[in-house]
Amino acid sequence: MTSPLARFHPRLLDALRGYNRERLAKDVGSGLTVGIVALPLAMAFAIASGLKPEAGLWTAIIAGFIISALGGTTAQIGGPAGAFIVIVYGIVERYGVANLLIATACAGVLLFALGLFKLGTLVRYVPVSIVIGFTNGIAVLIALSQVKDWLGLEIIHMPGDFFSQIKTIATHIDTINVYALALGSVCVLGLYIWPRVFVQGSPIIRLLEGRTVQTFARVPGPIMALTTLSMLAWALDMPVETLGSRFGSIPDGLPAFALPDFSWETVRLLVTPTLTIALLGAIESLLCARVADQLASDPHYVKHDPNQELMAQGIANMVVPFFGGMPATGTIARTVTNIRSGATSPVAGMVHALVLAAVVLVAAPLALYIPLAVLSGILLFVAWNMGEWHEFVRLRQFSGHYRMLLLGTFFLTVVFDLTVAVEVGMVLACVLFIRRMSSLFRVAPVALGEDALVYKLYGALFFGAVAKIDPIVQAVENHPRGVRVVLDASQLISLDASGLDALEQLLKAIVHRGGLLYINDVNEQPRGLMERSGFAARLQGFQAAAAAAA
Repeated sequence: MTSPLARFHPRLLDALRGYNRERLAKDVGSGLTVGIVALPLAMAFAIASGLKPEAGLWTAIIAGFIISALGGTTAQIGGPAGAFIVIVYGIVERYGVANLLIATACAGVLLFALGLFKLGTLVRYVPVSIVIGFTNGIAVLIALSQVKDWLGLEIIHMPGDFFSQIKTIATHIDTINVYALALGSVCVLGLYIWPRVFVQGSPIIRLLEGRTVQTFARVPGPIMALTTLSMLAWALDMPVETLGSRFGSIPDGLPAFALPDFSWETVRLLVTPTLTIALLGAIESLLCARVADQLASDPHYVKHDPNQELMAQGIANMVVPFFGGMPATGTIARTVTNIRSGATSPVAGMVHALVLAAVVLVAAPLALYIPLAVLSGILLFVAWNMGEWHEFVRLRQFSGHYRMLLLGTFFLTVVFDLTVAVEVGMVLACVLFIRRMSSLFRVAPVALGEDALVYKLYGALFFGAVAKIDPIVQAVENHPRGVRVVLDASQLISLDASGLDALEQLLKAIVHRGGLLYINDVNEQPRGLMERSGFAARLQGFQAAAAAAA
């Protein structure tokens, strides 16, 4: 018997076959670009999650390298993600940073197990309405969490829940810092304008043709905003809070390896945070991989292996807590940047991690001058791009079930948390699906004579539709004794144990009234269940006894 570990096969091993200098040059160029883009995002995600900036930086470096080296995708970039901000902040506030590290490591074990036992495809069963609902809800919560630094409000501690945050912001709105507001607003506006200034055919391109403009256009918007606005705030000595004033110095050396204070008693208390991190990590990483599959056009690109990707995500989340990191997953924005920059293999993701490490080790002291308002502006822009707001406009085109799932998940995510939203959303999705499927099952009367009752069955006879057999039972009980009931099952596509039990009760009612039941043209799945359960034999026995008596 083959060991499950034999399924562990990183995409990198296949990508390196036939690897050449041309592909290496593309991967290095792409890795440089993504590494620069990841720098401000990694710090911003960590700070917004209630952690120090270095937690995000080393998560992006360590987890980013592991996910690319061991994952099942060609171009996905791993690291801290915006979707985790709200979750991590809530865990830190309720359980503390030490327990966040334990929950992250346990979630890594769970993710690895999901991939090892080939359960990665189960994530695809999450309805798109639930995914859109919690994605938009998380985007709202990310934006709300950034209002404090964007406005420069003098709030010592921000609570974790939605209504308390609104109340706290409203209470301290009179402490607004106009310099912080200006920096944050200019940052958001600049990030929106920057990619549109240098598009082909824009007035700027026509006015300033040349290599300088082309080189300038390649600079990522977040880096341009971070550099220029930090220099402006420093040059004008603006009275705004910076990374240095809040966190002190950022370590410019390698992170120390430290074991969390692990115990089974603690693990038992962290079941909910662990499941939340694992669930969100699996959904985000595999959704990101599917987006990458749709965008990629390079001839060397191969569609992702969901189980291998989950195993790599699991290993990364098991390792980063030992270096003080935060949960990691696939990141859509950086993955898209990687693909559009020409990545041909996981080598690009590994280069991105090495570039980020080099920048941190060399330029860590300069990060102290970055205004928090600028980082909040970057995250506000991330939140806006993260949300699929057009889906709210399109709701009227869909059914009431779809609208209920999307809006319910959205409001539950905002008001409560992601775990509650997904749990309730999945239960509601199952209930609505059962209701919809039960409405598709139909019993149509064909002939209702004195000697025979003929019906035709359509759809799936399962536990949600068994009540539709009751009218046949009632018709038998109201009919003279000795009636024959004929069921045309040619359009019955599926039968479960509850449906079979309903047929058993029908058979008993018919036999009790001295009649006979015939089920004709039974399809493969219903016939197999009837035969395995012995129902078919009992049915034939009654028919044979009646024929012998005649």
